[in-house]
Amino acid sequence: MVGMLLGSLVGGAISDKYGKRPLLLVSAFVHALCGIVPAVLPQPIVFLAIRCLTAFSCGCINICVFSLAVEWTLPAARLWPPAFLSFCFSLGTMGAALLAWLSPTWTHLHLTVGLPQLVCLPLYLSLPESPRWLLLKKKTDVLERYRGNSPADKQHLQLLLDLALSDLQKAAETQTETPDRGGHAHSDLIHLRHPTILLHLFIMSFLSAAISLTYYGICLNIGSFGVGVYTAQFFSGLTEAPCLLVPLIRLGRRLISILALFLSGTACGLSFLLSRYNCEPILVMSLALLGKLCILAACFISILYSIELFPTVVRQRCISLVSLSFRIGSLTTTLLPSSPNGGISLAAMVVYSSGPIVGCGLCLLLPETCGVPLPDSLEDCDRRSESHPAGMDGLWRTRKPVSSEVRILPPEKEDTFTPFI
Repeated sequence: MVGMLLGSLVGGAISDKYGKRPLLLVSAFVHALCGIVPAVLPQPIVFLAIRCLTAFSCGCINICVFSLAVEWTLPAARLWPPAFLSFCFSLGTMGAALLAWLSPTWTHLHLTVGLPQLVCLPLYLSLPESPRWLLLKKKTDVLERYRGNSPADKQHLQLLLDLALSDLQKAAETQTETPDRGGHAHSDLIHLRHPTILLHLFIMSFLSAAISLTYYGICLNIGSFGVGVYTAQFFSGLTEAPCLLVPLIRLGRRLISILALFLSGTACGLSFLLSRYNCEPILVMSLALLGKLCILAACFISILYSIELFPTVVRQRCISLVSLSFRIGSLTTTLLPSSPNGGISLAAMVVYSSGPIVGCGLCLLLPETCGVPLPDSLEDCDRRSESHPAGMDGLWRTRKPVSSEVRILPPEKEDTFTPFI
């Protein structure tokens, strides 16, 4: 968890300076190498250090993979890359359970997982760099090479570059209209002190921490539900697969967040309560995995919700703080005490189930952002809150979708946090 936190914090800055493709290639190589080292050097201290380095590379890979997939997708389909990548992660989780069951020792498991990664490393060389990053760094020679691949590539790349130029021009106009009189850091501090920004930042940070606590709480205790650990791990990955269908749900960001959080908290609470009374293990695990599916759906939506809530002038800074809250929540999960018999303690049960329920109520204070252009200034946030009021009266309000979905992602940087590793 410490490695994931460090990778999430450092990976964005490295990718901004050197590009996402080089960072992805280096991280993939380190990740593959770290998968083999424990099989050769099984000392405990070495194992812990390697796991931390593996998690660090995972954090960097997350940033690069999700950003590249989204940046090479046209706006109308940008909901699908995160959903498809999370679906692939669920396939990997199920495959890992099968490999662990077939492997006679854990050293064989490391070799089985690490060697194919090394073999597949040359395939990563065919991945392209971010078109937006190349445009910002004025690397026109690389862009021309991408254009020359095929007529379809040229047309697709030109559409992406036109959208990127449009977003960058709007960001520049916003900065011109709101001049920075006291320095960049001072200006950001003033924006962050705005009541609307503070409220949204507090709610999204709480939701992020609560989602992380519940998600990792179920993952780390998957063997405490009275079912075989390999079977439980396989079905744990299987329950994440339906998230591929989340982009098809047209309920709006707020309503689907409320439903997912409520169902997750209720299912987890019932699961933990029944486990205390030694009920049927299959029922206990089914409720827990239902809670995991719902919390993963809530996390998927919260990624986009965070991007759409904050104005351009402080969007990336706010998203970074929300991402930090997610990683702190995952660290906190490892510190919650277990019961004397090794199961889930009462304190952990309360935390895992109550966090989503409280977050469900906090979502009522957020405006709906589905089909609404991204805000560029604090005034845009205030106007949107007035036209899409929070609370029960605005929850069922009929919205007229905006015809253009071009501005789904922030113009400065499209890195987002993700819980899928």
